Amino acid sequence: MSAPEGGAVPATETSQTPPAAARRSDWRWLRYAFLFFLGWVMMYADRSILSPVQDTVREQFGVSNATIGLLSSVFFVVYVATQIPSGILGDRVGRIRLIFVGFVIFGIATALTGVAGILHVFGMLVLMRAFAGFGEGLYYGPQYAKSGEETPLRFRALGAAIINSGQGIGTAVGILAATFITYTLELEWGWTFVLFGGITLVVGLLIRTLIPDSRPSRPPGPLRGELGRFGTLLRNRVLLGTFVMLFCGVYAFFVMVTWLPTFLAHEWGMEPEAAGQLSSVAFWVAVPAGLLVGHLSDRIRARRPFVVVLVPLTILAILTMAFTGQHAVLVAAIAMYGAVGKLALDPVLISVVADNITNEMRSTAYGLYNCIGMAAAIVAPYVTGALVDVTGSFQAAFLLSSVLLAIGASVFLLTFRERATPVAPREESTAV
Repeated sequence: MSAPEGGAVPATETSQTPPAAARRSDWRWLRYAFLFFLGWVMMYADRSILSPVQDTVREQFGVSNATIGLLSSVFFVVYVATQIPSGILGDRVGRIRLIFVGFVIFGIATALTGVAGILHVFGMLVLMRAFAGFGEGLYYGPQYAKSGEETPLRFRALGAAIINSGQGIGTAVGILAATFITYTLELEWGWTFVLFGGITLVVGLLIRTLIPDSRPSRPPGPLRGELGRFGTLLRNRVLLGTFVMLFCGVYAFFVMVTWLPTFLAHEWGMEPEAAGQLSSVAFWVAVPAGLLVGHLSDRIRARRPFVVVLVPLTILAILTMAFTGQHAVLVAAIAMYGAVGKLALDPVLISVVADNITNEMRSTAYGLYNCIGMAAAIVAPYVTGALVDVTGSFQAAFLLSSVLLAIGASVFLLTFRERATPVAPREESTAV
């Protein structure tokens, strides 16, 4: 059976919205979206706590910028390695059950990250970041598959934007909390991790209690069939271009999440408190921007125009941050990045994936999507730290981010088709 133009395999199911979701007239999906939003708040708070205290951590352990960046890279190596297995397991054992297990691991590892900092044990710190990456890695694919099942088609991008806004809020909260606890209260930086580890366990329990788990969408099949699904997804040109765009956007985003406060402290001579507060502006602005983009994307049901507009503006914002010498322009560029950057574009890219897959492929597709995208988070913190060590400036690192964004947008626009045939699993691929 030949695939149509774009590499999509003909779907055996033409509807992209599950019948249960199509019939649903209540607003349960909004409650689920809020709980999943809280999940992302905790995850991105955990990922950003180190950002404003990196100089303190570096001096405490006597390590280089590249080594500090390596802490984030270790986290994301494990996180990315977990994405594809979590997508497969979510479809088999139950998505909410798997999410809860991940939250228990993630919450305990976050708290123990703080203990490692308080005790000044660098090896334990690295190990706990790896465990936190494993726990968080069980969330993405099952979460977006579950929300995709429950969210009506007409609210698809808006629902993704509500959930995704937790990433911006979590980043801002993590930066501000770490700054306040470490520099205002003058406590050990590890106490921020201990606090958020406890809250994480509570949020995981809320998700497990308030969102009913559905039965696996299919009985366990041969592993060869599962792996064949990834080949099917990667042969779809629309999805492949979306994955490339995501990778480049995530790279630039984690340069900002990991290094923006340090950039402001080093390049602009700001105190840690001021650097943390200004950095958080981008992520606060990203929340309403993402919601607006998600709403507009659902209203006009077109995805391409948002990439055409948002990505060039993101490049402009990053280059302005790198090369401006005026404080007011710097503040405007940081706010502009929040308004048009990754968190604004995410609802569009997530909707492109949803538009091009059938329901039985959801967990697998989102697991692969996040695996490819977050691979950029492995290299971005370390490469940025290494470039700063070599050049003594952040300009080269910001310039690299801009070049990658231009490449990602070009690939996306060359491969995208507004109306493509949804990818469905091929029956022959499940044979042993």
